[in-house]
Amino acid sequence: MDAAGSSGKSAHIGMEAGSTRNLSDEEARDSLHILPLSIIRLETPGLQGARLIKNVRLETVIEIFNDSATGSGQIKVPDAATFFDSYKEEIAADLVKLLKISQASSFDVYTMRIELRRLNIDVNNYKGLSLSDKKKAELTKYMKLFTHPLIKYIYGSDKIDINDVSDIIKMFAHPNREEAIRNIRTMAERLQIEVTEIPAFLEEYGDIFLSLAYFRRCIDEVVPEVQRFVDWMNEVRGSAEIARDKRLMKTIDLVGADVTEITASITGRFESFNRRSQDFWTDINADTFRSIRKLITAHHVTIGGVLCGLAVKMNLWKLRFARGGGGPNRRIEFVKSEILPGLSHIKALEQSARDIRD
Repeated sequence: MDAAGSSGKSAHIGMEAGSTRNLSDEEARDSLHILPLSIIRLETPGLQGARLIKNVRLETVIEIFNDSATGSGQIKVPDAATFFDSYKEEIAADLVKLLKISQASSFDVYTMRIELRRLNIDVNNYKGLSLSDKKKAELTKYMKLFTHPLIKYIYGSDKIDINDVSDIIKMFAHPNREEAIRNIRTMAERLQIEVTEIPAFLEEYGDIFLSLAYFRRCIDEVVPEVQRFVDWMNEVRGSAEIARDKRLMKTIDLVGADVTEITASITGRFESFNRRSQDFWTDINADTFRSIRKLITAHHVTIGGVLCGLAVKMNLWKLRFARGGGGPNRRIEFVKSEILPGLSHIKALEQSARDIRD
């Protein structure tokens, strides 16, 4: 399908079946692979309602529209100059930003905060770079892992009912027990901040560990799918035709080994984060908090990139093989054409995390 600008030039729109499931902008904010361009300060009118998305090859494309009937209409980022050629000056300025942003490995809000600041790119609304209230509510059970030690330190008990992540911040911003107030004063002394700064500290603490809760939820969703995919892929070993082809068998071995290694490594990283967060509450001081904050934020980009890559590939696998099945040749073709491209990038991202130090 082609779309023409006022000058008669055309840019090809690639079509994919429901790549972003027609999500609202608020839902898209919670995803790993979608960036609503309404967040970014752009000049081209037609881009305000568009999105950057990651396709299955982990390439960044502009999604112009998404319809349940026709699917997802996409163009390559550089092709935007032709597609929107009625706005030559505007699209030229916007492309400078889009080409930079397109290099990000993930479009989750935490990676985007880092990348946009690093690139000195303005945003219309920093609130757009936060999870939706619905997603925050979903993450409450994950957040409790990080907030129980905090609650226990302040109140002497973790038996306090929390229904939403925002409740945690409100609770500590307005403590209602004398012992809690004393403990907050002690915390302020150890953190070398004023008591009046405690609410801001708690908000930052909550946001840092909310990011871990978000990524932990993503892991819990994608890792079982990866395991199912590997089992599904390995079923082709029962085919005599496939078993005779040593190159295909090697491909199966390599893909299985790579995705298993990637998921084991990123899961191990989170176990390390859990230990470090517990350590903070055994020795509360400014240095330990700065250290854990630096450690977690330093990992945001690689965690987001790895999970984005795995999620995009597993989503397509579930879309193509919703009920499992598929003959051996069809499965092998899918692995070669859709799973292998970009897999080395995901693996390299995860390996690069090993070089991150406190």
